[in-house]
Amino acid sequence: MTDRSGATAIEYGLILALVFLTMIGAVTGVGTETIDMWDDVSEEVSDARGS
Repeated sequence: MTDRSGATAIEYGLILALVFLTMIGAVTGVGTETIDMWDDVSEEVSDARGS
C-alpha cells in the first residue's frame, strides 16, 4: 500500500493542465492586443492617405 506513483502522475497531469490553461490565456490576451494595435495602425495609415 505504499506505491504512490499513480497519485504522482495525477498531480503532474493537473499541474500540466493548469500551466496549459494559463498559457492559452496569455497567448489569447497578447493576440487580442496585437490585433487591436494593427487595427489602429491601419486606421492611422488610412487617415494619413485621406481615404
